[in-house]
Amino acid sequence: MIHLASRVPDPAVRRLSVTLYAYAFLSDLVLLYPLYVVLFADTGLSVGQISSLFVIWSAAGILFEVPSGAWADVVSRRLLLCLAPLVTAAGYALWVLLPSYPAFAVGFLLWGAGGALVSGALEALVWTELDRLGAVGRYARVLGRARTAGVLGVVVTGVLAGPVLAVGGYPAVGAASVLACLLAAAVAARFPEHRTPPGPAPSHPAHDPPPATPPVAVPPGGHAPDALLPVAVLPGGHAPDPATPDDDGDLTWWGTLRAGVTQVRTRPPVRAAVLLVAVVAADWGALDEYTPLLAVDTGVGAQAVPLLLLLLWAGVTVGGLLAPAGERLGRRGYAALLGLVAVALAGGALVRHPAGFALLAVAFGAAQLATVLADARLQARITGTSRATVTSLAGMATDVLIIGTYAGYGLVATAAGNAVAFAAVAGAYVVVALALLARRRHPGPTP
Repeated sequence: MIHLASRVPDPAVRRLSVTLYAYAFLSDLVLLYPLYVVLFADTGLSVGQISSLFVIWSAAGILFEVPSGAWADVVSRRLLLCLAPLVTAAGYALWVLLPSYPAFAVGFLLWGAGGALVSGALEALVWTELDRLGAVGRYARVLGRARTAGVLGVVVTGVLAGPVLAVGGYPAVGAASVLACLLAAAVAARFPEHRTPPGPAPSHPAHDPPPATPPVAVPPGGHAPDALLPVAVLPGGHAPDPATPDDDGDLTWWGTLRAGVTQVRTRPPVRAAVLLVAVVAADWGALDEYTPLLAVDTGVGAQAVPLLLLLLWAGVTVGGLLAPAGERLGRRGYAALLGLVAVALAGGALVRHPAGFALLAVAFGAAQLATVLADARLQARITGTSRATVTSLAGMATDVLIIGTYAGYGLVATAAGNAVAFAAVAGAYVVVALALLARRRHPGPTP
């Protein structure tokens, strides 16, 4: 494989990476995370009212996801990453200052809006900056470590939330959550951003080499390896669309939105990558909400539930760190990874014993790795000025599938229990794995 040399010193890549890791850690260092359902219940809300708040939260994410992605393609992505935690902090403050159903609903709307501002903008900024630095091949590794930093933030939150609540009650927990958001906004201001605003495509003079594209490897004989990520020609002779800089158009917000939607609608490789991200991320993302119920079903006491969940997050951490190794997986290897997710999810749940959570930890770790690789594949296939828009479309599709998974899980769990529902949802990974293998056996025509 022909590797491209970095055109700038490594410290520039390190600065981007460290800023990203700190941002991810602080964004998830929210002490309200493990306690907000308890806050709702203590305020007097019924289970039905709490469920309706979750629906509002999911709907807000779907509503704001794509418009904010198009906005990120028109204005500064760094600006949106600064605004996102501030918007979310306003929601947290509202919860503890005016605890009531209307305040909780508005808070979830703000939380959904803040998440939408990050989704798309963050991935697009990181990919574009790494591309400018000639280090786009590090994207999966950097993103995997960022996800791990977020997991560590969740773990620290679980450790600190109880003691802070005991000392200062919900006001102290809320204040700590708002402080973490403010720190995240301050860190976001340190993100480098050299993207040219939308306008006519600039020429690249001799002293300013054009942006690098991902290396392509073709072994002797002209046949490309079975690569998952687009650093090589795919089976059947299909070469992934090269990543282009985000400065090649003259588009308004509406034009950028239309361009992103058109790219997904008319380009099968991009559409397939969007769907892969949505399916892989949605299933285990939805199941995560039900792991406490599954833990209780194993017969452990309430005090042991956090320990079992900590085991799952340890698996997620390892999965994120394995991204560099995962980049070497071919299509069959990636299909096998999804098969591992399905088998470990179903097996760990159907064991109906605390020991089954070791298998679930393997499943969650493999699912995290699969999600990072799917995102890297998507970023490598997007072209033009609508990178954040297309990424947000994948986020919206994920949110829609998560809501569908909630509904399906509820029906199956009501009829047959949580363990069977876990196994049923895990079947989606088997379907995707078989689809990937079938595509290899029946490749499309060579363009």
